Amino acid sequence: MDLWTRRKFLIASGVVGAGALAAGGAVIGWQDLAHGAATRPLAGGTPVLVLVTLYGGNDGLNTVIPAGDSAYQDARPDLAYTPGQVLDVGEGLGLNPALKGLHSLWGAKELAIVRGVGYPQPSHSHFQSMDIWQTASPSAPATTGWLGRWLDAHGRDPLAAVSLGGTLPPLLAGATTSGSALPLGAFHLPKGRTLASFTALGAAASDDPATLAAAATADRDLLTVAHTFGPVLDGLPTSNSTATSTPTSTSASTGGAASGSGGEGSLAQQLDVVAACVAAKAPTRVYAVSLGGFDTHAGEKATQEQLLGEFDQAVSGFLGKVAHSANPVVLAAYSEFGRRVQANANQGTDHGTAAPLFVAGAPVRGGFYGAQPSLTDLDAGDLKFTTDFRSVYATLLDRVLAADPKQVLGQDFPRLGFV
Repeated sequence: MDLWTRRKFLIASGVVGAGALAAGGAVIGWQDLAHGAATRPLAGGTPVLVLVTLYGGNDGLNTVIPAGDSAYQDARPDLAYTPGQVLDVGEGLGLNPALKGLHSLWGAKELAIVRGVGYPQPSHSHFQSMDIWQTASPSAPATTGWLGRWLDAHGRDPLAAVSLGGTLPPLLAGATTSGSALPLGAFHLPKGRTLASFTALGAAASDDPATLAAAATADRDLLTVAHTFGPVLDGLPTSNSTATSTPTSTSASTGGAASGSGGEGSLAQQLDVVAACVAAKAPTRVYAVSLGGFDTHAGEKATQEQLLGEFDQAVSGFLGKVAHSANPVVLAAYSEFGRRVQANANQGTDHGTAAPLFVAGAPVRGGFYGAQPSLTDLDAGDLKFTTDFRSVYATLLDRVLAADPKQVLGQDFPRLGFV
């Protein structure tokens, strides 16, 4: 095929843009991708990490609830839950009544609740705080995500870390490589001669200029991802559910901007794909999924309960499916910040700071980790964090991904005992 025809097809077909999106940049190809990805299953016993991002700033105080604390009741007269409404987990705390599946995991000692998770000098901006969480760099802006840096050290493999949805989150972007984005239902390969021709377009050619060579590499890699994950996606049941977007909202007191939205498809759909890939022993160590909508400045109680119910059913159902997998699965769920202690005038809460983080799965040592923040010793109305989120990351890197946390995080952090 002549160079001009090849160039026109790759650009016109959108391969250049799609490859750039999936690889984190057109110049960062997946050159070391093994073309036999579908036939290199993950070795039995190798742990898998599933990271759930709850976009919008989930209200931690109405998730893991100090219902018997008079300071909590006084601060939220219309939003507070009574002790009889929550699902008791001890130490004066209870789970939101929508979290029945997680409560069962707690009883089975497969749910860890890490309390007071945050970072120094916290931001109330959705975008800045999420950037801090995803780059693990509270003190200065960073151009790489924490799992992207793990990928840099792990080796150039686009299947090592996969984000469910049409965009790649910053947490999977490294300096020299990145994870891959997997849009739900997006990989439908052509057949017969069309497939053969399309495959030929991605063949390496010594006379290709750099930009065209990058596009051809992206084409090859997208085909490899399609071959690997396509059969999994084709086997999923269809669903009419759509992505839950975070509503645009601002707060005069915080100057906050609209928060991000959840992944493509419902959280349950995303986790169905992950469960199928784990069962198929896809060579993936990290999956990133998400749910949006947690920016509850008004009418919080009903909205949050609905979202937490969706989260609970998706997560507990997923963990049931992978409980006996040959590869142990650890799921961690976080949000960019919690909410303020005091309710606002709109039956909601504004952007806050520290919040609980969940870690769940068969390998997890259930229980509380980290100290519960005080509701009376506050920082200008905000909770003071008691656990640095980088300690959670260090634990996951060390004990799930068998990586050196100092290499990824730039310094060492105390490990927690949840795994």
